[in-house]
Amino acid sequence: MTRPIRYDLAFGCYEDALRMVGTRTAPRYAGTAVSGARIQHFAAMVRDRNPSYWDEEFARRQWGGLIAPPALLMGWLIPPPWLPTDQPPTSSIAIRVPLPGITFINASNEVDFPCTIVEGDRLHIVEEVVAVSEEKHTRLGAGHFVETRDEFHRQDGTLVAVNRNTLFRFTPGADR
Repeated sequence: MTRPIRYDLAFGCYEDALRMVGTRTAPRYAGTAVSGARIQHFAAMVRDRNPSYWDEEFARRQWGGLIAPPALLMGWLIPPPWLPTDQPPTSSIAIRVPLPGITFINASNEVDFPCTIVEGDRLHIVEEVVAVSEEKHTRLGAGHFVETRDEFHRQDGTLVAVNRNTLFRFTPGADR
């Protein structure tokens, strides 16, 4: 029997969430290497003609191989919805922060790329909870902002990207 994939939110209070600030995950490894096929499929979907995604000879001379589009960063480490091991995928640390609120939205995202991600790289991520705000009241409802910092490394340990993300965890209409 195939079980549906679920990412369960952790529930708790603000004080529980504050105890997670500074928590870092163990490295989580991508199941496959960065591939030219995925790079080109993504570039085709967004109609990006950049030769660094299409021209292997040019990309090899310029970068050492086809490069990964910056917008594809998260896609390399999102767990697939099913694996033959039947192990559930590992959820992002942000939804494991125990808070009230039944849903979340992405409030902001900022990424730095100190190195280019190239075809063949095998990536891993380490996530950290950076901050949790006191309860805020917005038009969406009452909730908390959760800031995370994700470090992406290639197989040799080189830092290739740092993603800073803020989610708003809330209950819709709680203030209405």
